[in-house]
Amino acid sequence: MLHAHLLDAARSISGEIVALRRAIHAEPELGLHTPRTSAKVRAALADLPLTWREGPSTTGLVATLVGGAGPGRHVLLRGDMDALPMPEETGLEFASQVPGAMHACGHDAHTAMLAGAARVLAARQAELRGTVSFMFQPGEEGHHGARFMLDDGLIDPLPDAAFALHVMPNAKHGLVAGRAGPLMAAADQFEITVRGAGGHASMPHQTQDPVPVACEIVMAIQTMVTRRFNAHDPVVVTVARIEGGTAHNVIADFATLKGTMRTLSAHHRAQLHDALRQLATGIAAAHGLTAEINIIEGFPVTVCDPRAVAFGEAVTGDLFGPQAWQTLATPIMGAEDFSYVLEKVPGAMFFLGVAEDGADWRSCCAIHSTRMMVDEKVLPNGTALLAGLATAFLERGF
Repeated sequence: MLHAHLLDAARSISGEIVALRRAIHAEPELGLHTPRTSAKVRAALADLPLTWREGPSTTGLVATLVGGAGPGRHVLLRGDMDALPMPEETGLEFASQVPGAMHACGHDAHTAMLAGAARVLAARQAELRGTVSFMFQPGEEGHHGARFMLDDGLIDPLPDAAFALHVMPNAKHGLVAGRAGPLMAAADQFEITVRGAGGHASMPHQTQDPVPVACEIVMAIQTMVTRRFNAHDPVVVTVARIEGGTAHNVIADFATLKGTMRTLSAHHRAQLHDALRQLATGIAAAHGLTAEINIIEGFPVTVCDPRAVAFGEAVTGDLFGPQAWQTLATPIMGAEDFSYVLEKVPGAMFFLGVAEDGADWRSCCAIHSTRMMVDEKVLPNGTALLAGLATAFLERGF
């Protein structure tokens, strides 16, 4: 059983956790370089017996706590630090002071909960056998921050296990959720440019019109997804933008399609890339045109180790009772770059419901909303869960 005082310890520093979250929320930073946020983390934990590592590619930090009871297992806890390029419309007194930037994905809360876990665990340093690393990571929102930190050697040697939390503002207050296997999808972007020969709209026979060909490709993609891929290993392809032409009476020289591809297995991911190239070039060629396909690879599939998920369920039950856990029936088709860590280290990511206690959580604004809110009373639960995962893993492993 976990030490009963972990939740009490987290609640006792709730003021510090909330203050750090609000300070980060008010000054959101984008991408791989979040120097103000990193400085806030350093300052908040400056009095703790941590060693720090930084790399050249990002402003990410890895803080390490070595237990005083001797060598043992090594566990990593991760929180992300970057915000989104979007306005904030929450009306909070600590709302973003940076135009066009907002912590609409809860990374401010992730960082604050992780810092809280570092403080709770540092207070128990003498009792810990083994090592805990705290990964404060920028660049999660499409910038591959975890991969850069791995490439910079900040997580070398690799830990024995790794865990992360992600808040869900439209999930029940205090609920912890997860699932074994694929949790979140791989997400890649594509751009298809169909090239023809433009001319006057009254004389299409003297042109090579790319617009109907582009439209044919859009419809063929939907057929491809439903007829070439097993429905039990989902594939989602969305054409989100179509561009072509300059005027109502001019046939364009080219038309461009942009969108995303989401898959839940490495096999289907590779197969989808090949199939999209074959489909676009083949349809264009059938009409005497050409198609250029550019695929920008995003994050891989986030795969949770079954042992780590069962372990997380047990820790959740020890801390909050069995009613606090929910096993997700299906994966979520969003993407997460903690997947890079989970490719190398057994572990799991869990979701934490942060809807206001007693609220109709189904109607709450979701992540990436300009009005996304976090019930800060849940943050000590996240801190306690992270500290509990680390403590229990050091004591007994999976």
